[in-house]
Amino acid sequence: MNKIIYSLLLLLGVNTIASAQELYMPRNIKQAYVNGTRDKSGAPGKHYWQNKGVYNIQLAVNPPNRKVTGSETISYVNNSPNTLKTIVLRLIVNLHKYQAPRSGYVSKNFLTDGITIDTLVINGEALKFNNDVGTLSHVVLPKPLQPKDSLQLQISWHYDLSVQSGREGMLDSTSVFMAYAYPRVSVYDDYNGWDALDHTDRVEFYSDFNDYNVSVTVPKNFVVWGTGDLQNASEVLQPDFAKRLQQSYTADSVMHIATLDEMQRNVVTRQNNTNTWKFKATHIADVTFAASSHYVWDAASVIVDSSIMRRASVQAAFNDTSTDFHHSVAFSQNALGWFSHQWPGVPYPFPVMTAVQGFADMEYPMMVNDGSVGDDLGFAQLVQDHEIAHTYFPFYMGINESRYAFMDEGWATTFEYLIGIAEKGKETADNFYKKFRVTKYIFDPSTEEDQPIISMSNQVSGMGYSNNSYGKASLSYLAVKDLLGDKRFRKCLHAYMDNWHGKHPIPWDYFYSFNTAAGENLDWFWNNWFFSNNYIDLTLSEVKQTGKSIKVKITNTGGFAVPFDVIVTFRDGSTATHHQTPAVWKANTKATVLDLAVKKEVTAVRLDGNLFMDANAKDNSWKK
Repeated sequence: MNKIIYSLLLLLGVNTIASAQELYMPRNIKQAYVNGTRDKSGAPGKHYWQNKGVYNIQLAVNPPNRKVTGSETISYVNNSPNTLKTIVLRLIVNLHKYQAPRSGYVSKNFLTDGITIDTLVINGEALKFNNDVGTLSHVVLPKPLQPKDSLQLQISWHYDLSVQSGREGMLDSTSVFMAYAYPRVSVYDDYNGWDALDHTDRVEFYSDFNDYNVSVTVPKNFVVWGTGDLQNASEVLQPDFAKRLQQSYTADSVMHIATLDEMQRNVVTRQNNTNTWKFKATHIADVTFAASSHYVWDAASVIVDSSIMRRASVQAAFNDTSTDFHHSVAFSQNALGWFSHQWPGVPYPFPVMTAVQGFADMEYPMMVNDGSVGDDLGFAQLVQDHEIAHTYFPFYMGINESRYAFMDEGWATTFEYLIGIAEKGKETADNFYKKFRVTKYIFDPSTEEDQPIISMSNQVSGMGYSNNSYGKASLSYLAVKDLLGDKRFRKCLHAYMDNWHGKHPIPWDYFYSFNTAAGENLDWFWNNWFFSNNYIDLTLSEVKQTGKSIKVKITNTGGFAVPFDVIVTFRDGSTATHHQTPAVWKANTKATVLDLAVKKEVTAVRLDGNLFMDANAKDNSWKK
């Protein structure tokens, strides 16, 4: 009888331990797995679906007038199993309204009257639109949209670009950056339904994969750069300049498509009163456009897929006085080639990448908007590397940045570090990463810094948001890379990216994809890094030498399963380094005892986490 009770208690204990390792999952996420839209293999479930729009957009702008006018036709397909009685329209530039909720202070030059919807027609029926709204509007459909059916929206609108340029706005009196310039249907997905979070400026975006045909009309002598393939270069550029652009698509060296002198002499574009530049992009999260009458234009290309020798066009638009931007195309060539062949090692999926000199240090599909930093070419390259790395997260993978910013910012930070090693050497890359990504987090004792990474990004503020999204998340990715080793990590990363390319992954899809590809349940690691209030702090508690071995007891005061080095110093002054992967914490995340072989008398032992900086390094050393 006692043996039976003991066996039952033991079984219960084992189940309790196993249960403790299961990942927390909100009720709506659980339901997605029950419904079969997601699968615990990490792949999309057999019932996975996502909605889609086909956008035909016409935009017009006439700087220095800040007014943008637009019209569009949207064919929106409801692939969900649900009948939709409403749709949610996103009006992101309403962030500029005086009364809009924002996550921080803005100057008067940031403020405008927002967007005005002039007409809204759904399936041929004109609807009255209430323009007294924020960055989203719930629109009751004249007739419910049935599953597998579609509807047609026709919208016309106008708005003023803000004088102060952030992610979009006026770059100068005759240069504009038109991001989020069109009303769009918000995402309707399998776990939240309508994405109805107001955009408040800090957290970023969540978009469906749509098809776009966009026309941008500007006065003569303005060049337009945009997301997608330029469809009509010969119609908007003078023949010599159209030829240069065409040649740049296969050029290895940087070409000057249009110099400052040529722009000032008004010889670059066709001399019609206006020119309409046409762009096309398919299955992509967003489209963005810039225009200027005086920005210079450089271009080249780079091989991004060596298996078929596919090239991507690399372009830059900037003020001729910006020292760093004269290197922008070369920076992009290096970044696209490296990201495509090294980490993540997935060929750049788009036909073009354009860097525009602005103020945002911000990513968009096929474009980045970066500020000039003058002569600091190293930092300029790093910023551009980071923004281009976002190609993969959130654009190759349709990340919900509004809720899970760590799913894209953490990866961009990681790739920024890895390419930095190749560009500047490991010591320089390590030092920058620690200074820029870790120091403010690890030496800030406030409790907000220790919120779980899984926390909703729109509910974490200040440095808590920044560290969860960038530094802590990146450290978690580097920790699992150390845990698995490069070969298995690459296999897992590619499996995750293959599973969710062009789709909408959530954190659990990442966790389960890695578990399956690794052939190992890593839930203990995900729990430790993503669902805890842990931080980084190891304590070297005890060292004992017995003959040719030492026992090193380490207490994990902060709790994170971090890699670290044990650096042993011998009486003769020589040293030995013993690297420990995060696997050392799998059995017990609170403490471990290492049994290390040594050949000589040990006089000192030190723990060094390198990038995994310790909150209290004073207790990381022992001396005999």
